Amino acid sequence: MRRGFFITFEGGEGAGKSTQIGQLADSLREEGRTVLVTREPGGSPGAEAVRHVLLSGAAEPFGPAMEAILFAAARSDHVEQVIRPAIERGTVVLCDRFLDSSRVYQGVTGDLEPAFMETLERVTVNGMLPDLTIILDIDPEEGLRRAGARRGSDAPDRFEKETLSVHRRRRRAFLEIARAEPDRCVVVDAEDPPDKVAAGVLKAVRAAMARAERESALKPMRSRA
Repeated sequence: MRRGFFITFEGGEGAGKSTQIGQLADSLREEGRTVLVTREPGGSPGAEAVRHVLLSGAAEPFGPAMEAILFAAARSDHVEQVIRPAIERGTVVLCDRFLDSSRVYQGVTGDLEPAFMETLERVTVNGMLPDLTIILDIDPEEGLRRAGARRGSDAPDRFEKETLSVHRRRRRAFLEIARAEPDRCVVVDAEDPPDKVAAGVLKAVRAAMARAERESALKPMRSRA
């Protein structure tokens, strides 16, 4: 592909996003594709500087609107410094969380106005929307158990520490996004064994890439018609 392909991974805590991104990256590289793995918040020097402020909870006393603005600032730097240049080089970009996490964590469970979130998103993303979003769906209780096991003796971060009812609202919100945008989003059951999850992810990615390549091949034909 002349243009790269932008894939985001979303879902609740403990869904296994990092594991599945790593497996997908290996599979795509074996097929000869150039792959960049990145994450949010973070992914660029400027965004990584904001990451600790957000995940430590230092911004929490200022309210969800301030957190949303900080996420937006980090995302803008990430998009312009890392994601957009990689896509323009023809790279496949795999990102652990992106705009849907803001829609869910700050918009839905932060109770921020949709108009505020939509404006912030439009300015921040600046047209760089995912070609495909994989939503790893998991029961929040199981996800938190996994996250706790992974974390060990470390304290939960700003978002892990919230109540089970909040995590359940987030799960419903991610699934609602998938229902509203079926052309972009694919839901994969993250409670399946990791290899089965990886197979489902790879199948969805291959189908989306094949569709994009077909559409790209048709554009010159349409322009000549």
